[in-house]
Amino acid sequence: MSTVSTDSAPTPMSDAVLDAPAWSSLTGHHARFAVGNDLVKRYLDDVSPFAGVASWENPDVWDAVIDEFGRGAELTISHADPALPDGWTEIWRGHGVQLVETDRLVAEPCDEAVELGADDVDEMLAIVGRNQPGPFLPRTYELGRYVGIRREGRLVAMAGERLRPSGWTEISAVSVDDDYRRQGLASRLTRDVAHHIRARGDRAFLHASESNDGAVRAYEKLGFEIRRRVSFLRVRTPA
Repeated sequence: MSTVSTDSAPTPMSDAVLDAPAWSSLTGHHARFAVGNDLVKRYLDDVSPFAGVASWENPDVWDAVIDEFGRGAELTISHADPALPDGWTEIWRGHGVQLVETDRLVAEPCDEAVELGADDVDEMLAIVGRNQPGPFLPRTYELGRYVGIRREGRLVAMAGERLRPSGWTEISAVSVDDDYRRQGLASRLTRDVAHHIRARGDRAFLHASESNDGAVRAYEKLGFEIRRRVSFLRVRTPA
């Protein structure tokens, strides 16, 4: 049984960076994974599919995206819903919620959690493939600390860190295999990840599909609250 941590939430800080978390990450803590130009940056292809822009209000940003991704390329625009210029095509649209920790969140280490790394990549990719919590690539684990729970040697639950905007860390890849659900594994790993996020002075946030009522309620029960609703657009640049 894990002991309850007396950790309290860090001192409140500006959450403005959460309006463009990929850009803040790529120009800050994750700069070593970034490629791009002054207006648009993206993660290396085997690390993450996410990209960020300095501002969608800048009229030059659209040409900068084309310069980086090329013509006829597909990319995802998140946390914004800009009007697409002529020649751009919307392929898909989704809606989610962004949640941030509150002082109700009890962050505590999980005594069954093991840290995951390069030797565990195949298993990490497999559990993400089975549970579909979001994109996870061969080097995604390098973005932060990932932990899992094994039963009889098999990785059956996982969670970790993804985006790192200034002062914040995103909890992501929360996955539990069907046979091990309703045992509190996702909650235990989420609290464990949050505990280590707080230990370095950051605050925790995460994203969930707006239609996944069960996940949103579970995170709210843990001590997160909805900060904003977000849009995700899959678009194609002009041919």
